[in-house]
Amino acid sequence: MKNQLQQDIVQKLRQRILAMQGIGKTNNGHCNMGLGLIEAAFPDGVFPTGAVHEFVSMEPEAAAATSGFLSCLLTNLMRKKGFCLWISSRRLIFPPALKLFGVDPEQVIFIDLKTDKDVLWAVEEALRCSALIAVVGEVKELSFANSQRLQLAIEQSKVTGFIHRIYSRTENNTTCAVRWKISPISGITETDMPGVGFPKWNVELTKVRSGRTGIWELGWTPSGFQHFSKPSSDTDIQSEKSQYA
Repeated sequence: MKNQLQQDIVQKLRQRILAMQGIGKTNNGHCNMGLGLIEAAFPDGVFPTGAVHEFVSMEPEAAAATSGFLSCLLTNLMRKKGFCLWISSRRLIFPPALKLFGVDPEQVIFIDLKTDKDVLWAVEEALRCSALIAVVGEVKELSFANSQRLQLAIEQSKVTGFIHRIYSRTENNTTCAVRWKISPISGITETDMPGVGFPKWNVELTKVRSGRTGIWELGWTPSGFQHFSKPSSDTDIQSEKSQYA
């Protein structure tokens, strides 16, 4: 009884710390993202919703791959319906192509602005709107101060934010809960069938607040994410195996 009480106290303290760090529950509750072993890298083994995720793309190929991967995440986030804002000054995504990743284009409202300054302002305002499921912002650079403003914006709304830094010159410190790097690799093809097949990515977590980093291979088919490798990180692999056995 005493041990159980101590565990409950520790768990409550952990949740309070995560909330103070900007990692909370979305207004739609826990969402299964289908990321399998990758989710073990996040605090409590749960994909951080109600937080800001940062994606860094240095090359055009990585930027295109990241847009596709982001679309897959939106598919799972918006499974119960809802809307997302996609804000950019240099939009990469072709809206009808969202269907390939299971997203209805009608659920995504695209806002095209002239400068990154305008984009960041619009993203900050959108993150304050609890009626949204997610907000995607495409910019080149994100300063620490700007990331703080985005973090403050979601404290009440609990909206999930995705900031895609396209052709960024640096990887400076930010307050974002997670930093991702997505790069394309050879696609998933059917045996003896020509073509490039379904998309497949090298997924790297270079920063996870209160979590662990790692590298995985992940693909996408109409049935969802497909996993091709075990985690490569400083984590306890045996523990992760037992969690997802």
